[in-house]
Amino acid sequence: QVQLVESGGGLVQPGGSLRLSCAASGRTFNNNVMAWFRQTPGKEREFVAANGATTGYADSVKGRFRISRDNAKNAVYLQMNSLKPEDTAVYYCAADSQGYYVVERDWGKYDYWGQGTQVTVSS
Repeated sequence: QVQLVESGGGLVQPGGSLRLSCAASGRTFNNNVMAWFRQTPGKEREFVAANGATTGYADSVKGRFRISRDNAKNAVYLQMNSLKPEDTAVYYCAADSQGYYVVERDWGKYDYWGQGTQVTVSS
């Protein structure tokens, strides 16, 4: 059974940092795109960052967030710096089992998902 498990969410003040982790089990995704999305109540799931053969970021996080991977651990990370209240959301890890060379920003292209981790940016 394939599982993606996120961790590292929490409450942080504006301007602070958090590092999210996503550990995959059941299969490897070393040659697939892995991504982070986020969602707030009443809104569609939003692309944040993804990494495959290339790396892509949403404009809203570019320069503040960084996605990285550790293929030996079958894991992907999201380092989030200079956090803003509008970054508050549930963050999801996702894997595209069919893709590697194209970084998809459409959440419908991803077929494996974690359960999500809450990130709250507030003073």
